Parts: sequence; structure tokens; C-alpha cells
Amino acid sequence: MSAYRTGDPLDRRRFLTAAALRGATVIGTGALSASALSTEVLGTRVTGTTGVIGATALGAVDADAAFAAPIRPLDPSVARSAFAEGRIAAINGDVLEVAGSYGDHSRVRITGATSVWKGRATTAADIETGDGLYARGLPLPDGTLAADAVWVNIVNLHATIRGIERTRLHLAHGQHEIIGNLMAERTSAAYGDASPTADLSRLTIGQSAQVLGAWRPSDGSVDLVRVAVAPGAGRRR
Repeated sequence: MSAYRTGDPLDRRRFLTAAALRGATVIGTGALSASALSTEVLGTRVTGTTGVIGATALGAVDADAAFAAPIRPLDPSVARSAFAEGRIAAINGDVLEVAGSYGDHSRVRITGATSVWKGRATTAADIETGDGLYARGLPLPDGTLAADAVWVNIVNLHATIRGIERTRLHLAHGQHEIIGNLMAERTSAAYGDASPTADLSRLTIGQSAQVLGAWRPSDGSVDLVRVAVAPGAGRRR
């Protein structure tokens, strides 16, 4: 099972960047075996068949939470969260069959309490075979990971803006060229320490940027959610 303890060093950005480049890289070390759970999480019992989890027990569920340091539950009776990653090979009802980075396999169970992000907050109906997945949840006795949060095709990478068009950015990440799709009313820019804004006019060719978005497996492009440039960048002369 491709799952990792909260105490392990997790290089999420390395794995999620690789997804955008059609690669696969491990996000951590120290595989976590499934353990029997008989604890109640936020008043809801976790079992091998239901696996409902309260998201607030494990951390935030927005896009940035995929890269945040895992929290440690204050209540010792609450099991520590685990993680799974890879490409979705099959969808069997509420269970996602995931091929991990090392050729391993994990099973991620979607519940009524699972938060799903795919470029935006959405539902499990938007998850497709072939998507990349990064999931956080609790391991169940049957070996599945009951997910409280699933980030589908999420990428967070450092790139250089090489070209700007009305509906897309041309980005360079190392030796890779990536097309970033600009989405009306959804793509924002962050200039230095300022809050994100819908004003993209101050993005310029040659700027270094940190890009948060959702990878499109069909063509390898990225739907841009946020483009952040360094402090001082984007100032009008």
C-alpha cells in the first residue's frame, strides 16, 4: 500500500510536479501498514466497510492543504493520518484502485465525508480512470485508505513564464515545456506578498512563478488556479 505516516518526510511537491510532467516520483518513505481501528473519529466510527472520516480531524482540505505539513491529532485515541498517491487504474464503486510510484498498489475508499479537489472543489463523479491522485485519510483493517481529502491531478511547480497568450501561458520547468490554461473567473495571480487577484495583466515574460493548478492527463497541460510571482515582480513602471 502506498501510504505514509504523518511523521515521515513528505516531498509532496516533488511527486505532484512529476504528475504534470507525465512522470512518477515517490512522495515519502516508510510505508504504513493497515492497522485495525476501533476508535471513533469526531463521533463517527471508522470500520472496514464504511470508513467515514471527519475532515477537521486530519487537516484542511483546500488546494494548499495538499502541501502543508500533516497535523498530529491532539486526541491520542484518534489515529494518525496516512497518504496514498499514484495514477487511478480502475474505479470500483466507491473504491479507487491506484497504481503507486514504485509499482505498488493502493485502494482508496471514497465516503460521503470525502472532500474532492480537481481544479476546484467538486465531487467524486469528476474522478476518472487515468487521473493522478493524492489522498489523505485513515488506514482501515481491510487495507484500504478511507479518504477524508482527495486532490486529483493537483500540481504545484516552480516555472518560468516564457510566453503569454489570451487564454494560456507558456511555462518552462527545467527541460520541460508546459502549457498553462488560463480560466476565466478562476485563475488568479499573487504578486509578492499581496493577496491573490484576478488581475493577470502584471504577469510578464521571464518572471519566475510558482504555479498551482490541475493537470490534464489528456494533453499534459495544466489548468492554472494560481500563479504567484516573487516579491517586487509585476510592478508597473
